[in-house]
Amino acid sequence: MSTETSSFDVLIVGGGPAGLTAALTLARQDHTSVILDSKTYRNDRAGFMHLIPGFDHVAPSEYRDKALSNILANYPQITSRDATIVKAEGLTPGGFALTDEAGNIWSGKKLILANGVEDIFPDIEGYAQAWGTGIFQCLFCKGYEEKGADSVGVLAIGGLSSAPFALHVARQAAAFSKSITIYTNGSDDLVKEVNTAIGETSKFKVENRKVASISKVEPNASVSIKLEDGTSLVEGFLAHTPETKPRGCFVKDLELEQTPKNDIKAGAPFFQSNIPGVFAAGDSCGMMKNVPNAIFSGSLAGMGASFQLTAESLGQKSLFG
Repeated sequence: MSTETSSFDVLIVGGGPAGLTAALTLARQDHTSVILDSKTYRNDRAGFMHLIPGFDHVAPSEYRDKALSNILANYPQITSRDATIVKAEGLTPGGFALTDEAGNIWSGKKLILANGVEDIFPDIEGYAQAWGTGIFQCLFCKGYEEKGADSVGVLAIGGLSSAPFALHVARQAAAFSKSITIYTNGSDDLVKEVNTAIGETSKFKVENRKVASISKVEPNASVSIKLEDGTSLVEGFLAHTPETKPRGCFVKDLELEQTPKNDIKAGAPFFQSNIPGVFAAGDSCGMMKNVPNAIFSGSLAGMGASFQLTAESLGQKSLFG
């Protein structure tokens, strides 16, 4: 099998909204970039995406295809390749090299990681199968279509295993349901905290029996929750945010710092990581893991890389490091 070695101003890992926006931003300052896309997307199981004017309630694949076609039709500086990266390294005196699973080597002066995240599902039977179709992590992205449900559940484990966070999500879910059941999964302390925080409202109730399994049922996004004693309850959908980790080899290979939530540590304004010249965008660095945030951070990461490239081409240092 033949391999290739290609060089660009910027390497962009990921062909979702963050990576596409970064590429478009770089093209507007005439930089070359390649989008290296593993074709794996966190919202693969979602039938529709939301929150993007003009693309609301559109299949994620349709959005990606139209965005990429538009970019490639207008900006010859941009290249896109299907590639899964298996090795990342910094170069001396500068720049980065990525090796894909076919052995191709891609080099660039800057690197934007729009690589997304992998979900770490809780050890509950059926959770993974219901994820994205009956279990929702962003109630601005999903949930509206289920409004009017008799009851909606909130799974208060992991990142939602504190009363403030459980109630924060429960309040969002309340827009779509007549009642909310908060599943505290056997935590007596959490039951007390949640009951105290609920106050006088009768819309919220707490279920402390442990969840044995979750299964997708009809209609729409409904799920059946089987408890440890065999009782089954049906919810219009279940709200929960699983833990995540950045997808790929990049954190380990490049020694990137991470936040307490495992995201790549890359802050505003331009989402540069602890390694100069390495930027992050989208789910891999954002607490709010949705399409609008991916577009926002992708644009800013592209700007940050562009500022550095332009300054360095003139023998100067960028104002934004």
